[in-house]
Amino acid sequence: MKGVILAGGSATRLYPLTYTQNKHLLPVNDRPMAYYAVELMASCGIRDLMIITSREYAGNFLYHFRSGRSFGLKTLEYEVQDKAGGIAEALSLAEDFVGDSAVAVLLCDNIFEFSLKKSFREFKKNPTGARVILAEVSHPEHYGVPKFDQKGKITEIIEKPGKLDKRYQTPPSSYAVTGCYLYDNNVFKIVNQLERSERGELEITDVNNAYLKKGKLSHSFVQGGWWDAGESIDQYNEVCQIVRDLGANKPLKGSLAK
Repeated sequence: MKGVILAGGSATRLYPLTYTQNKHLLPVNDRPMAYYAVELMASCGIRDLMIITSREYAGNFLYHFRSGRSFGLKTLEYEVQDKAGGIAEALSLAEDFVGDSAVAVLLCDNIFEFSLKKSFREFKKNPTGARVILAEVSHPEHYGVPKFDQKGKITEIIEKPGKLDKRYQTPPSSYAVTGCYLYDNNVFKIVNQLERSERGELEITDVNNAYLKKGKLSHSFVQGGWWDAGESIDQYNEVCQIVRDLGANKPLKGSLAK
């Protein structure tokens, strides 16, 4: 399985911190935000990785991460997204890099308290379909939200209920789909068939719902904390403090790691 880190976007929600810098290179505790993403991928067994970012900051990522070997990577490649067009559109740029492999996709501003090695390992045993990683949050309306049936199976993922999806004025659950997605190689066929949403983007939620309609979407839950450092300046500052106190990408121990 190969890995793709998405580190583009306009980062308007963190302006003016991002006036001269890509938000994913802003410091979180003692290192740039993007270090946590690369470290997480490496801790989960990814050895071939691509970072996709905007053209004006591509050189900065190359300067920071170079060959990636200091993180234990075998190969690290870079791709430029000329303009923001949604998570799914950014992922499509990695099609040639991924080739015939399955792919782990990670949004660069997502930070996890514990490694996702268990979820990655379970998916790699049978890398078909897709898997989303869920976290319980206080404001799920800011994210893609799973709707569950009585047996705990996801029946639909709603993108920003009450905001983008007006069918739901309140979220159907207290869970958010985090910015880590595991896909088989059919993901690129799905992306290439997507239509743009009302905000002009190719939505990753539409990709996940396409797998769901085929009965090929599984899920697992985050152990410990999950934090979105790119939601707002206040949240960014809060995440910096939390990571300073709790750390990130820690290995699971005991029965949780099995």
